[in-house]
Amino acid sequence: MAKVYPQIHTSPSPHTSSKKETHTIWMKSPVYHGNGCTVLNSNGEIVYCIDNYGRKCSKEVHLMDLHWKVLFTLQKRLRFFGRWDGYICHNISIRKPCFQVRKNLKMLNGDSACQVTMGSSCYKIVELTGKSIFQIVNNNSGIVAEVRQKQSPSGVLLGEDVLSLAVEANYDHSFIMAIVAIYCLINHKM
Repeated sequence: MAKVYPQIHTSPSPHTSSKKETHTIWMKSPVYHGNGCTVLNSNGEIVYCIDNYGRKCSKEVHLMDLHWKVLFTLQKRLRFFGRWDGYICHNISIRKPCFQVRKNLKMLNGDSACQVTMGSSCYKIVELTGKSIFQIVNNNSGIVAEVRQKQSPSGVLLGEDVLSLAVEANYDHSFIMAIVAIYCLINHKM
């Protein structure tokens, strides 16, 4: 159950941690099992959610925190290769995205499924073997986050709609979750 009292965070942002953290992504909305996803922390508390309100593969979705505050607005731009723009909630009136995700053609870019650009920083989404396994890597090919099908403590794989997201230290979890959400939208999983 979510805590209702404010927490004191030692990190600069409530969405960043000084250590590696693992989240569970359930590819169902918290609102009446609709389209979207729910993200839980290692304590089982809801930290992020996306709800498409009955529309699968929407052209615009909102990544929200536990208190339904919109953190990112994600909008699909209709182009030949497909592009998604991510807006920080308080910057959407500026109409300049804070990051962009472009789907790559596999024959041109090998293992990179998508290219993520945020200012001068670039990231790649690299697909690995398996349906629900991919990594987000930085310019130096360092792993920033990894998504894979969740396993129970006894090693049993859970359903394809239950994923594990491991985020390395000092990365904004909400930004990483926005990238994961776009990847799932591109692949028609949400």
